Amino acid sequence: MMGAMDTQLDVIIAGGGMAGMTLALALKSGGLDVALVERQPFDDMLDVSFDGRASAIAYACFRQWKALGVGDVLEKHACRMDEIFVTDGHLPGASAPKPLPFFLHFASEEISDRTGDEPLGYMVENRQVRKALYEEVINQGIRLISPASVIDNREDGSFAEVDLDTGETLRAPLIVSAEGRKSTLREKAGIKYINWAYDQSAVVCTVQMEHSHNHVAYEHFLPTGPFAILPLNDNRACIVWSETHAKAKALMQVDDQLFYDHLIGRFGEFLGELTVVGEKFIYPLGLGLAEEMHKGRLALLGDSAHGIHPIAGQGLNLGLKDVAALAEVLIEAARLGEDIGSDLVLERYAKWRRFDNVSTSVIMDGFVRLFSNGNPLLRAIRGVGIGLFNKVPTLRQFVMEDAGAATGDLPKLLRGELV
Repeated sequence: MMGAMDTQLDVIIAGGGMAGMTLALALKSGGLDVALVERQPFDDMLDVSFDGRASAIAYACFRQWKALGVGDVLEKHACRMDEIFVTDGHLPGASAPKPLPFFLHFASEEISDRTGDEPLGYMVENRQVRKALYEEVINQGIRLISPASVIDNREDGSFAEVDLDTGETLRAPLIVSAEGRKSTLREKAGIKYINWAYDQSAVVCTVQMEHSHNHVAYEHFLPTGPFAILPLNDNRACIVWSETHAKAKALMQVDDQLFYDHLIGRFGEFLGELTVVGEKFIYPLGLGLAEEMHKGRLALLGDSAHGIHPIAGQGLNLGLKDVAALAEVLIEAARLGEDIGSDLVLERYAKWRRFDNVSTSVIMDGFVRLFSNGNPLLRAIRGVGIGLFNKVPTLRQFVMEDAGAATGDLPKLLRGELV
């Protein structure tokens, strides 16, 4: 029997990040009653100093946001990526006006017959994504409990219950952990999580450029890690600069002029004068992968299930693809009168997402180990491989569509349709 402070719902989502809020909107659009529990105050999460990163959003994942009513708002802050250049760089001066002899070039026009006018992807600052999603969550009347933490959870027959540090107990057939890599619900459920750290941290900052980036992204693979120049609106770029932990920490501590000198040595001068805008941020890099995507009445979503290196900008996209699959499975199961927290239903979600999540994690880990290596022989082999790859249009086009989240059995939301 429920107590006076108990609330019964269809789904409880623990974690109000970008994947968690997107799932809440998706489930609400399908008629499910959802509560979103976030341990941090949303005012803090929306502050400019909370997260300095920008995310590359696959074009199919952006369709999902359009279907859920946040696409129009985000398009004002999203910068198209129409081309991507990838080079196997060397030190010093990885960025140069002309690409190295062996390079990869991806252009949206090569797949325009299948995507229309969609770009390869969009670059959007995380704070703008959080703001748009938060406002739509409020507009849709979704229950948002913040700041609040889950202090205990249990299963009671056909329901799961969570106790919050606010004194409230929530009850639903299903709990979804969107808590991130350090998920306490995953740990308590006994789901094994394979993880390891790379000897790399990413220094992230935003720069204003003298010359137009023309919606082109650049990524240079260096022995110490990738260096990416990712286009933003207003002729800015997000810099993701991977270095050893020691070097990254040193870059965070040097004065502005010395940081600029190091930055220009990597960036080059092909886009003219640079101005660093705002704060610098640092993030340690690693890989994590849960052995199961559900257990009992708990399902894992996004970084709670998998966390990868940002080498190809696929981290958030994996989470958004999880959202589209899980939402479709749950909404259709609810319409059929099924128990949405049952193993039978949740295994459909796991089967839909397992291969993509595992294979992407393994491939990204392989890329990190292959390209974060200065061995001359290995670098020569990489160069030849890149050159050959770039000469096979069909392979290049498949990679663009796959990175755009537009291959395989697509959930309706990734096609831009509500469930």
